Amino acid sequence: MKTLPLLALLLLGQWGHCFEFIIDGEWEGETRAILTSEEEEDFEAIRGDDITVKSYKVESRITSRFAHTTVRSSVVNSGSKAQSIGFNVQIPKRAFITNFTMNVNGITFTGSVKEKTVARNLYAQAKARGKAAGIVRTNSQDMETFKTEVHVPPGSNIQFELHYQEMMQRKLGVYEHSLHLQPGRLVPQFQVDVYIYEPNGISFVQTTNAFGERFIGLTKMNTTKEKAHIVFKPNVEQQRKCENCTDSGVDGLFRVTYDVSRDHNAGELQVSDGHFVQFFAPSSLTPLPKNIVFVIDVSGSMWGVKMKQTVEAMQAILDDLTMDDYFSIVDFNHNVRCWSEDLVPGSSIQVEEAKSYIRGIKPNGGTNINEALMKAVQMLLKASNQRLIDPRSVSMIILVSDGDPTVGEIKLSKIQKNVKRVMKEEFSLFSLGIGFDVDYDFLERIAMENRGMAQRILANHAASEQLRSFYRQVSSPLLRQITIQFPEEAVSDVTHNRFDKFFSGSELVVAGKLRLTEETTLTSFTTASAASMDLTLETETEIGELDAKLAGQQHSVTGFARQMWAYITVNQLISERSLAPTAAKKRKITQRILTLAVEHQFVTPLTALLVESEDGGERLLADSPKDPKQGCCSVPTPVILNYSPPPWVQPPTPRPLPIENDPHFIVHLPRAQMDVCFNIDSEPGHILNLVSDPGVVVNGQLVGAKGPRADGKTSTYFGAISMYYQPEGLEVTASTERITVRDSHRGHSFTWAATANITVKISIVKESHVTVSVNDNIRVMVLLHRVWKKHPINVDYLGIYVPTDNQYSPLVDGLIGQFSVEPEVRVYNPHPGADPLKEEATMEVKGHQLSVTRGWQKDYRQDRKQGSDVYCWFVHNSGKGFIDHHYTSYIVPHSHSFLQLA
Repeated sequence: MKTLPLLALLLLGQWGHCFEFIIDGEWEGETRAILTSEEEEDFEAIRGDDITVKSYKVESRITSRFAHTTVRSSVVNSGSKAQSIGFNVQIPKRAFITNFTMNVNGITFTGSVKEKTVARNLYAQAKARGKAAGIVRTNSQDMETFKTEVHVPPGSNIQFELHYQEMMQRKLGVYEHSLHLQPGRLVPQFQVDVYIYEPNGISFVQTTNAFGERFIGLTKMNTTKEKAHIVFKPNVEQQRKCENCTDSGVDGLFRVTYDVSRDHNAGELQVSDGHFVQFFAPSSLTPLPKNIVFVIDVSGSMWGVKMKQTVEAMQAILDDLTMDDYFSIVDFNHNVRCWSEDLVPGSSIQVEEAKSYIRGIKPNGGTNINEALMKAVQMLLKASNQRLIDPRSVSMIILVSDGDPTVGEIKLSKIQKNVKRVMKEEFSLFSLGIGFDVDYDFLERIAMENRGMAQRILANHAASEQLRSFYRQVSSPLLRQITIQFPEEAVSDVTHNRFDKFFSGSELVVAGKLRLTEETTLTSFTTASAASMDLTLETETEIGELDAKLAGQQHSVTGFARQMWAYITVNQLISERSLAPTAAKKRKITQRILTLAVEHQFVTPLTALLVESEDGGERLLADSPKDPKQGCCSVPTPVILNYSPPPWVQPPTPRPLPIENDPHFIVHLPRAQMDVCFNIDSEPGHILNLVSDPGVVVNGQLVGAKGPRADGKTSTYFGAISMYYQPEGLEVTASTERITVRDSHRGHSFTWAATANITVKISIVKESHVTVSVNDNIRVMVLLHRVWKKHPINVDYLGIYVPTDNQYSPLVDGLIGQFSVEPEVRVYNPHPGADPLKEEATMEVKGHQLSVTRGWQKDYRQDRKQGSDVYCWFVHNSGKGFIDHHYTSYIVPHSHSFLQLA
């Protein structure tokens, strides 16, 4: 959390200038002022007794999740006396103010961010001229207040302009941009504009406001694939709280929520202005099992609404558990109790018993946080040591408390050390602080240090929903041990690229600088551990492509990638600073923060906004007081990993047996030094068995062309290839749209737009091919063929290639599997055929004499567009005589069916 400034300027016109500088906020070791609920209700954007607000305009530009917001207002002192006029803006806690300007009767004050000590010294030089004032306040869970007051003579004109920037965070599947609109009066020119530009496309965008039914339909929205423009522009009559009211009904939050289009799980890599940003938010993955110990404060201070809301939230949270999850509950006051000493499955019976236990809790006594957390860690360790829990599961502690420790170990630094000492690296701690009595800084530090995060819960009627909302954010972990890597020679100054967990609906972001190279593309590799496999995903982007697009965008954020990199870096450094083990380390981090904040004009806890008149004669100081708890990513130690190409990146090299459209088969016979081809003339929808070996089956489903060929027949193609490995219940299905991996419990889906490698030996190369290996002795490659979408007949299809060195059992069968043992083949009596370009001959094989024709077929392994020619002997009549049985014998009912021959 951080805090924001108030500026007060007293201008007495012809009577001269008077400034007074007062700090009533949090400096080193001081206390932050908190707005009471009464103060919150009285909040107005523009304050004054007899003033005219000519305009109030808010403009937000969001480019690739990075938002730059400008708030402008023009005010006139309409009274007959000098008075103070206030300009107040509530902004998100995670935002950095980047500039503030003010024009008072022609005197322009312009802001610039400087190191706090430098700004103070410059201010002190002007202090003899008068006095100035500053205050910092926070009044909600998500917003903070910037306050400015100007004392001006009658008839004065004042223009205010505030700029702030923030990175949008994805929560529960959406990005939310919130604007607090509370002008406090009717405004002739009132307008809000939000411009969104997402290069990969916007999947949806919607707006909500808290202004009431009178404002329904007043928000206008124009959208395209990549852009959205939202306008809220009520006139004076529409602003009224009621038909005859003189008060404004514009009073509350105006929210814009949206999400972006994602065509694959490998992430979105963007390069602009010499910087890059990687967004990673995969979906269609099976959630990891969870092991949760809920640690609930039941001390006397939780009595009443706090406990009622906590119990209500826990009822819903426990209902969310599944049989794959394990859990228990620790409740504590001056003593520590366990609902169950061991973790138990999330069955309906156990959940109901736990809910009954929760309902029976009666708060009383003191607060023994240390012992409660020690007990929770002990329970997770016991379950892990006894191999009770899935090794791929996620283990976490969720602490809910409203106060400081009063019993047992009460020294916060000692509790922090104790927890860090016993927590395993695979455990995470999440802290929820109810109300403002709790030491939230401590809860945030202890969570960050143990791979978790913290959130303050407001102790009001909505506390239950706040608790449930937080739990939803962490209730569906999809990946563990995520690392996003880049070629070492291509990048520098990379932000944290190693993450403990990825939760469904969230997003991981890594940014950095580009090195000067001759490369025209940048590639990232993401490795992660999923529910039943390990993944490596690859994505690539053209370095100059996005800048060319941005050049044509009127309302994009200039230098968004550069500012986003700085924003992430500064936030991570502030987090590291709060956890610095030594003074020397803290000083080093401090200097880095100062350098970046001044360069990128961020008001941080270590910098100040110096507001000066154009001639430098008048100076005001806006400080953001010290508060080190605003880091964006809970990674206590920066770990930068660089990419070196792993061996699996290379495509497989053994010579395979390919199958392509119609579908045609090419069988390579090494001993005979020849290739034999045949087609299968089956129907769309039929599933052909290609390989059937005890425990392993490969099947292909046919699709038909859009229309008949010139000869009246409809071509068929492989539209889906499935490989099923029975011992592990693993099925991999590749269609022309996506690759799906399923086991007996879980499923994962990848589009062809991703490059991935999976530890069950599944390698996906973007828009090219997927290779599946089983036990290192059977491998199948499926090749993707794209055709022109508007082609009147042809459709996308798949080719399958099976290496001749696959090792099967003696019982293997199938259209391809039967040739694992090369048959004796003799071709004789070659002679010119009816077509002079196609030689004919007789083939002797498996006791049959077949008429065959010499011709060309295509092998697409090396050249996916044109293919390479293979000269082969073609067997007619769907391979009759060359394959063991009539082709209809190889039709199976399901994608995972084994071949059943009579």
